[in-house]
Amino acid sequence: MEEKTIIQPIFTENIIVFGILAVCLALIFYTSSLKSWKKFYSIFPALLLCYMVPAVLNTTKIISSETEEYEQLYHVASRYFLPASLLLLCLGIDLKGLFNLGWKPIVMFLSGTLGVVIGGPIALLLFSQISPETVAGEGSQSIWRGLSTLAGSWIGGGANQTAMLEIYGYDKTLYGGMILVDIVVANIWMAILLFLIGKNEKINKWLKADNSAIADLVSRVENYSLSVQKQPTLKDYMVMMGITFGGLALSYFLATWVSEALSSHPTFSDPKSFFNSFTSSFLWLILFSTIIGVLLSLTKLRKLEGSGASKIGSLFIYILVAVIGLRMDIMQIFDNPLLIVLGMVWMLVHVIILFATAKIIKAPFFFIAVGSKANIGGAASAPVVAGAFNPSLAPVGALLAILGYVVGTFAALVSAMMMEWVTINFILN
Repeated sequence: MEEKTIIQPIFTENIIVFGILAVCLALIFYTSSLKSWKKFYSIFPALLLCYMVPAVLNTTKIISSETEEYEQLYHVASRYFLPASLLLLCLGIDLKGLFNLGWKPIVMFLSGTLGVVIGGPIALLLFSQISPETVAGEGSQSIWRGLSTLAGSWIGGGANQTAMLEIYGYDKTLYGGMILVDIVVANIWMAILLFLIGKNEKINKWLKADNSAIADLVSRVENYSLSVQKQPTLKDYMVMMGITFGGLALSYFLATWVSEALSSHPTFSDPKSFFNSFTSSFLWLILFSTIIGVLLSLTKLRKLEGSGASKIGSLFIYILVAVIGLRMDIMQIFDNPLLIVLGMVWMLVHVIILFATAKIIKAPFFFIAVGSKANIGGAASAPVVAGAFNPSLAPVGALLAILGYVVGTFAALVSAMMMEWVTINFILN
């Protein structure tokens, strides 16, 4: 068997990689404002390109995500820029409008969770008939055990994924294959979602969706922004910097304290425990950043929205989109095609249930997109997708993503039990 040739990326230094990403974002936003590019961007939304251009750069190895330097860059983007953007975007939020969104976001989130729970067993059952060798394996190498980690990732996140790995003891030498399926399938769905956001109005028309609550929230935030709009001064930017990174520091302090306190308790520290995901410092960092931003929106600091708080928050979000896009290597689709196809079938079940539920309750596409990413992608991408519709909607994604952490392990356990039953009755027999 030939060894796979490893191509070294041209650029690996963070400052160069970040500079390339910044130039790409600048070119995308500049060209999207030109009339001559209007037709192009009507087909390929700017947000999709912010995600796909870095993916192409990674695939062609101009820059790469398979380096320690990239992990440092991703850490800064997800642990600094994301919570900072949430704090700034929450600063101008209208709480009454947020509550007026009602019960549909929760229903769509839960339908997305249901899609992941039953999608795994359905995909496994299908492949047991058409390609049994793909889902073969016994003991610690049983495919259902590996897929249980995928269920944990697609409902909660990394902490839930690790919990499932420990609970079911999947062979760690094969675990990389499941991570590959996770990354490839989740990133393909992310790209499709970003494309569909550009077709938002057409999809809502097909769904016969009531978009009034979302439009009202966006309108209230935008009207408030206009009412307090002013020419920002250096003082305004300094105050914004202080409350943003001061709030981030407080969030990080509280998140670390809560995480360490829970980690020292046997009920939470056991990797096999249902409550283990609550030891994630990232979960608490997102939660506290959102809470601090909402609390500040109740003070006079909310007027900073008129100085461009949400625009700076959106800037941070787009940087995160580009950094996440670097994780996608398009050629990985061909590394283990059948297992990736299984993951795609699983994702298709998730998507069908989401759209069917939205059609029944007449929920807008925004709830489909955010309900999906609150499960698949969690706090790192749900606010990004929500913010793509309108920056003022990013907190909705953050709050639903936190719910994903809460139900993640329990829902993944249910999915794993169903996949074990399919394996015993249709594969091993």
